[in-house]
Amino acid sequence: MVDQEAMEYARYIFGVGKKLRRHVFTRMARLKMDCNDCAIPDLSVAQLDLLMSVRSQGEVSLGGLAALLGVSPPSASVMVEKLVERGLLIRERSTVDRRKVMIRVSPGESERLDRMEQRLLASFVELVEEVGMETAARWAEVLRQVEQVLQRCEEGDGNRGRTRQRPQ
Repeated sequence: MVDQEAMEYARYIFGVGKKLRRHVFTRMARLKMDCNDCAIPDLSVAQLDLLMSVRSQGEVSLGGLAALLGVSPPSASVMVEKLVERGLLIRERSTVDRRKVMIRVSPGESERLDRMEQRLLASFVELVEEVGMETAARWAEVLRQVEQVLQRCEEGDGNRGRTRQRPQ
């Protein structure tokens, strides 16, 4: 039986998490509309997330990208292919291991993504300033603990033979 207090906390955290997600998606949609110098206005949030994930890794294998995004390798491959066709990503065989396909952001796109990310982060700075630095520090500490629990869960999933893998 689930503890009622734990259920109420879970419900509240889940609800606020959805609001935060909507906040991010709304900001991303506005940024996409305002982006005059880039080829991203018609990208989905999932495609933009994929681009940002690849950019943060520098270069990542297709399998590593799938694990990073929490999707199957075939799903990642389809998303990557669409972005390769648009010239936003480069997909090449690894020079170290020819069996691996490596993905990286096309030259010039990283700078555009940097500008977009800075604008998105500015909206989070506003949020942090609104709640205050003390509250933001407590929030960050709680999120560090949540992140550690999630990492342990992912590692546990991998130990049970699930398909989710650590990024390579």
